[in-house]
Amino acid sequence: MRALLLSIIPTLIGGAALAQAGPGPAETFAEARAICETDGGALWGAPLCTPVLLVDPATRTVHTARRGDSDALKPEDGLFVGTLPETVNIANTAVDWDGVRWAMLIRPLPENPTERRALLAHEIWHGVQRDLGLPAGSPTPEHLSTTEGRVLMRLEWRALAAALRAADPAARDQAVADALAFRAARRTLTAQAGDQERQLEMNEGLAQYTGVRLSGGDAVAEALKGLALAEEQNSFVRNFAYFSGPPYGLLLDAAAPDWRRGLGAGDDLGALLAARTGAPAVEAPAAEARYDGVGIRVDEAQRAERARAVAAAWTAKLVDGPRLTLAFEDMNISFNPSTIVVLGGNGAVYPTLRVVDSWGVLEVTDGALIDPNWTRVTVAAPTSADGREGPGWTLRLNPDRMLEPGDRPGDFRLRAPRP
Repeated sequence: MRALLLSIIPTLIGGAALAQAGPGPAETFAEARAICETDGGALWGAPLCTPVLLVDPATRTVHTARRGDSDALKPEDGLFVGTLPETVNIANTAVDWDGVRWAMLIRPLPENPTERRALLAHEIWHGVQRDLGLPAGSPTPEHLSTTEGRVLMRLEWRALAAALRAADPAARDQAVADALAFRAARRTLTAQAGDQERQLEMNEGLAQYTGVRLSGGDAVAEALKGLALAEEQNSFVRNFAYFSGPPYGLLLDAAAPDWRRGLGAGDDLGALLAARTGAPAVEAPAAEARYDGVGIRVDEAQRAERARAVAAAWTAKLVDGPRLTLAFEDMNISFNPSTIVVLGGNGAVYPTLRVVDSWGVLEVTDGALIDPNWTRVTVAAPTSADGREGPGWTLRLNPDRMLEPGDRPGDFRLRAPRP
């Protein structure tokens, strides 16, 4: 079974977190325990008490407040310490390791307490989401790399911000109607657009909503802070839900505080909000002027010119040039969701990623292409005689696996295992 381990970048919402010291393990575990005890199951009808696993990415050293099922974690100064195996990717995510479902977080955590608690609550929620009947869907909505997709997403974000700031119900309902109109127009761009967006919002969007709700800060202010940063992101394809989820959740809180009860994997946050508010029907083109649609379109047209040059360079390297292709067999992957570049029918480029599979470990620092169906990963052809490294990547193949020439001159691929 393929597993998708999505690495959430600590600086996505909260500024330069990686440059700050952050709290020590004991303080972090106490903070996670306080989130669990303060919530008491009130938000989701289930305890948010996933044990936390803190990882130092440089050494793979882990700290926890409890043991696993084996002796991999040793007691030390009132905590438990060990080394994360190379076969487990490091990411801010939920992970099953040593017989325990953990909320894994990369050290250092944000120094700002509100941002740190939001990150903790986000990952702790991922630890229980499958028990809530909300699986971790993670498609790649490529329409969000198009100019029209980006324009309509930015318009929706601005309308959501207006709804959160609204001083009266009528103004709020108008802004909600505008947001839903932009959302509906965008979801006609491809046949899969609506479902792909919905899956990501019901995964990362709900996690980020939980984070802002349990951060200890002003949830509306935190959601608005995220929306202010959203339009600055280079890519919306995999990270839009971090910004959309909190405002939809908070607007639903105001309209129907029990909306989370009975929530299912097939639900859509926009549809839920539309059913619970007096939002009037609006046509997207008529609403654009309220959010400087002209300015957004000019900005996105200029960005599209720059993006075409970037995509052409990646195409030359990973599609047209000599390359190594590795078929996924039992894949586990981590990557940065804010840097993805879509190459149309060829798939999407992930500038950095780490893949663990039955054939070994691939670490990429300068571009890998994953096909649209998530069946293989491609990097530039090897530069080493044994095929274990190339421009911006290294490959640790298991002893029983080898590379062989591919279909084109200069190409390589993974040899199928012998029976």
